[in-house]
Amino acid sequence: MAYNSGASTSRSPCAACKHLRRKCTAECVFAPYFPANQPLKFSNVHKIFGASNVTKILQDLPEASRADAVTSLAFEAEARIRDPVYGCSGAISQTQTKIRVLQDEVANLVWKIKKTLRN
Repeated sequence: MAYNSGASTSRSPCAACKHLRRKCTAECVFAPYFPANQPLKFSNVHKIFGASNVTKILQDLPEASRADAVTSLAFEAEARIRDPVYGCSGAISQTQTKIRVLQDEVANLVWKIKKTLRN
């Protein structure tokens, strides 16, 4: 783990504690999910959701679900920063549109191949 568990160790604080300029303790709820080498991940999540809200979310979840929740929060935060209006929904909508266009292209190519083989 990348958190400081006491005065006798010299590990660096997690990205969250570093960003919030506080001491990272062994009980730090952020440490397992925001390692020191990923400062942008926490910065984005903090900017969109706030540290207090993220703390509440993580503490309310069973430990087994926290990593998935952090992954989702980080994805949504990054999407919301890129597209403040639509966020994740915009990215999903764009992907669905691309899928429909590609499906149409494949159907058109299959039709052309069948037409060519018949001739």
